[in-house]
Amino acid sequence: MSTADSARRFFFLLLAAATVLFALVVRPLASALFLAAALAGVMAPLHRRLSKRLGRRPRLSSVGLTLGVVLVLLLPLVAFSVFAIREATDGVRFVSRTMKEGGVTALVERLPPTVRGVVQKGVDRLSGGEEDLSKTLQDHLGSQGGRAAAAVGATLSASGALLFQTVMMLIAFYFLLLEGGALVDWIDDLSPLKRGQTRELLAEFKRVAYSVLLSAIVSGAAQAIVALGGFLIARVPNPIFFAGVTFFASFIPAVGAGLVSLAAAGLLFLTGHPYAALFLALWGIAVVGLVDNALKPLLVKSGMKMNGAVVFFSLIGGLSAFGGVGLLLGPLVVTLFLSLLGMYQRDFRPPHATTTKPAKT
Repeated sequence: MSTADSARRFFFLLLAAATVLFALVVRPLASALFLAAALAGVMAPLHRRLSKRLGRRPRLSSVGLTLGVVLVLLLPLVAFSVFAIREATDGVRFVSRTMKEGGVTALVERLPPTVRGVVQKGVDRLSGGEEDLSKTLQDHLGSQGGRAAAAVGATLSASGALLFQTVMMLIAFYFLLLEGGALVDWIDDLSPLKRGQTRELLAEFKRVAYSVLLSAIVSGAAQAIVALGGFLIARVPNPIFFAGVTFFASFIPAVGAGLVSLAAAGLLFLTGHPYAALFLALWGIAVVGLVDNALKPLLVKSGMKMNGAVVFFSLIGGLSAFGGVGLLLGPLVVTLFLSLLGMYQRDFRPPHATTTKPAKT
């Protein structure tokens, strides 16, 4: 075996090992980096225009756009958190005041007639008197303290992981905006494909990412508006708040905007409005859910120039394979596959390769 062959084999062995190690390093941040790349590709034209208006200062433009994304993410979260804390505080204050004035019996009497009987039966089963009920509740809460602590710990851990991924996404977004052009040139030079083919694939990714992100925003806004109509008809308390929650819930595949309508319907039922609750539940399932299922594939299809059925199954398949990020990754994978087929037919297929037509009989 020649020295050149040994060196080549050793090089490819090192390259394979380095690739595996690189994948292990990137894997914990894969979702954050992927979302940052998609968002940076979509906002690259805006970044160039803003940089030009700021006197050719790309760094300042990247900082401004990153801060804009932070505000878009944080302002609604802070507003909803303040509202939720205020409502929860008012509820705890009401329960505490009622308990002090008349005990558990007074609290049960304040409940709507639709649920008062069920709660009263539960109170009767727990104990024979109010003093025994208080002791029973205290014992029950004490026995469940470990589970409650574990649940709180899991929630804090999930929140910390989400915060970490968000911070990593914002950092990657800033650097991709600032150095994205140089990175694309480097990948194009390094790629074994012909000159310009890698840029063509990246341009296709950018177009699909823009289409998917735009469809998610437009679909979420449409669901929020439709849900707001149902909230107003059913006279849900704080309909604007629930409409805002509907918009942000539309980005969470496991939750969905329709679930917010069901939660509001449950609130109406507990407050003694069963018919309004039934209407809102049907409205959330039939109308709000239909808007997402019909509008999002249609918007994605218009940007991808692909058959509607292929778009629909790429969204469902991506969601099943990769989770929430699969709503973006699924169409990109399908686009990569189809683009490579088209590139092969255009640039790599032998000129003499023709499709043989079956002979007529």
